Amino acid sequence: MNVLKDVMSELFSMFVADARLTAAMLAVVAVAALIIDATNLPSLYGGIFLLVGSIATLFISVRREAARRRLSRSL
Repeated sequence: MNVLKDVMSELFSMFVADARLTAAMLAVVAVAALIIDATNLPSLYGGIFLLVGSIATLFISVRREAARRRLSRSL
């Protein structure tokens, strides 16, 4: 039971550690769902948006973290 508690704690901390990344990914998923549900476009377009949006969000998050670490190291 202790191992399960530790695993759940780690999973929770992964998603809460970077609130901006979590919020951005939720926004990407919501927009992709809107593209699929609210338009007459094929669901492929929603999937493409989800893929591109997820990669872009991750890229922006990694660049922001690298800049933050570079700045803290130079001080």
